[in-house]
Amino acid sequence: MDIALLVFPRLTALDAIGPYEVLQRLPGAQVRFVGAERGMVRTEQGMLGIVADYDTSEVTSADILVVPGGIGTRALVSHEPLLEWIRAIDAGSTWTTSVCTGSLLLGAAGLLAGLKATTHWAALDLLEPYGATPVSERVVEQGKIITAAGVSSGIDMALRLAAHVAGDEIAQAIQLGIEYDPQPPFDSGSVAKATEAVRNLTLAGLAHEDATR
Repeated sequence: MDIALLVFPRLTALDAIGPYEVLQRLPGAQVRFVGAERGMVRTEQGMLGIVADYDTSEVTSADILVVPGGIGTRALVSHEPLLEWIRAIDAGSTWTTSVCTGSLLLGAAGLLAGLKATTHWAALDLLEPYGATPVSERVVEQGKIITAAGVSSGIDMALRLAAHVAGDEIAQAIQLGIEYDPQPPFDSGSVAKATEAVRNLTLAGLAHEDATR
């Protein structure tokens, strides 16, 4: 099970590491962190580095493609060499997946036209120009394309994918192994549940991140 996980400057760490923690536990899994070039990339705030051990010229196929999101996707939606790589990997993949605004890269590569898809709630309207139908759901499956909503939903996506690949029991064993049993202290984890004040505070923080990208 060959898994290619794209990394790039200013990605959101959990978008990549959440699915990684699940998928690397699949029997026979090999996860390769792939970047436009080899070396370290820094996450959104620059405090954490993730190493790309391979560049895109070295990885020409994968069973599973995982495309995370983050502020860095904004600069990549017009990066044709990277979009071409995504298209090439998708052409031979069994599953092509995204987390958060990683779905914008799938859309820019032309993979979401005519499909339902999701992304972070604050970016849902950005999917329509790519011909996708935005859906406010945590995980959306459309054939072999699976898109996940914001950040932590990548874990849910990866567990669902693990069940498709190896069966429910293996997926449940992985869930137990990472002790994924969310019991958050607040019930504001979706835009439908959060108060207006919390939504506005969140949007202000996201706008600040965009302004400093």
